[in-house]
Amino acid sequence: MSLADKIYEEVQKLSEAKQAEIIDFIEFVKSKEKKEHLKIAEDFINDNIEALKELAK
Repeated sequence: MSLADKIYEEVQKLSEAKQAEIIDFIEFVKSKEKKEHLKIAEDFINDNIEALKELAK
């Protein structure tokens, strides 16, 4: 059984209110991950700004 299947089975046992909390948590985790990816991209750009300017010519 996959992890997703296990999560699905456990969520099915919860009340709808608790399921809504799980959805909220998933959205929070996805948002946090997106912010982390944006930070990595921003750091890369800042660390390589001169090289990127040269490539843009």
